Amino acid sequence: MAIQSNYSGLPEAFRRRVPEQTDDWCIVGELALDGTVRGVRGILPQAVAAREAGRRRIMVSMENAAEAAVVEGVRVYPVANLQEAWQTLLEPEMCVSYTPAPAPDCIGELPDFDEVKGQPYARRAMEIAAAGGHNLLMSGSPGSGKSMLAARLPGILPPMTHEEALEVSKIHSVCGMLPMGRGLLTRRPFRSPHHTISDVGLMGGGSSITPGEITLAHHGVLFLDEFPEFSRRTLETLRQPLESGRITISRASGSVEFPCQFMLVAAMNPCPCGYLGDRRHSCRCKPADIARYRKKISGPLLDRFDIVIEVPPVDPAGLLHKPDGENSATIRQRVTAARAVQQERYATTGVSCNARLSGKMIRRYCPLTDAQQKLLLAAVEQFGLSARAFDRILRVTRTIADLAGRENAEDGDLLEAIQFRQFEAQLRSL
Repeated sequence: MAIQSNYSGLPEAFRRRVPEQTDDWCIVGELALDGTVRGVRGILPQAVAAREAGRRRIMVSMENAAEAAVVEGVRVYPVANLQEAWQTLLEPEMCVSYTPAPAPDCIGELPDFDEVKGQPYARRAMEIAAAGGHNLLMSGSPGSGKSMLAARLPGILPPMTHEEALEVSKIHSVCGMLPMGRGLLTRRPFRSPHHTISDVGLMGGGSSITPGEITLAHHGVLFLDEFPEFSRRTLETLRQPLESGRITISRASGSVEFPCQFMLVAAMNPCPCGYLGDRRHSCRCKPADIARYRKKISGPLLDRFDIVIEVPPVDPAGLLHKPDGENSATIRQRVTAARAVQQERYATTGVSCNARLSGKMIRRYCPLTDAQQKLLLAAVEQFGLSARAFDRILRVTRTIADLAGRENAEDGDLLEAIQFRQFEAQLRSL
């Protein structure tokens, strides 16, 4: 809150010590009974609001200083107790404002793709998904490496822009999830809720409306393992946020809109027992059980995935060999370069990556030759794909061309994008 300037009720001797210029101050914190100043949630958005209101100085607790210092144009004064707060108000020029330390680079701490044995097809799908921000669905038997691949996705994602980092940090600040002593979050979020999560936990809400997992995954990844084990109602609520990138939660007290532009990465077994199509294990499921299991993922929800792949079991003989794939740093360089091309291309459109292209923009930025159009139409007819899947193939084609540094997509780019939806027909077959 801002300091008020009316001191008429104070003794004259005390009034002479009250600072004269207080209109540019904002003080935020929790005052304990012993006079110490404690940290509070949501300092970052409050510091932004203070700057927008014309405040140029903000006083916070010691633990909130790094968070408040993220906002440019505002000088941060951390204090430990009420005495320091009063001294800072009297003589701010004698106090040193807080200077944040450089944010640490934590990418090297993440699991690396050079630890993955085999699965070149799935690794390629991961790279394309990261480069274009595409939603990805993996199906495979237990132990094929679906969760292992997903855990390595954050290590190849491009760095956040300053605006993206500010948005993500504000969300985590409001939820009290910003690490102590940290300012901006530098790593894209990776959220992996359990399949028993409630609708409120996933989407947000509650008696006092709070963000859910999809908002905490904003500008990052929401990984849903054991995808069909989530309740069908919970999964269906994902459809609208995936399209709009925002979610509105209404309660009797009012409505709140949260941002939720995230990559949805999901993993599932091919059947309830998990061994359908596995050469080393026999499947014990009845056709009706398999059909019931797969129908938990509706057609409209399946259409929200840009890439749908099968992850086959790794050959046991291959486990004896050393991993021969690229490391995450090499893949991340290509992904970052492709995202930079997209950000430059869509600089004036409000779109940050290929996965967010509208139908009109797809026609503009993903042109096809006559031969390519016939090829795509034939694939859509053969695999029984929807109009939404048609557009998603074009988005993936654009990303594949960006990874290769091509201005226009070639036939091979389109064929590869079509290949990443072939398995969808098998999922719909029962």
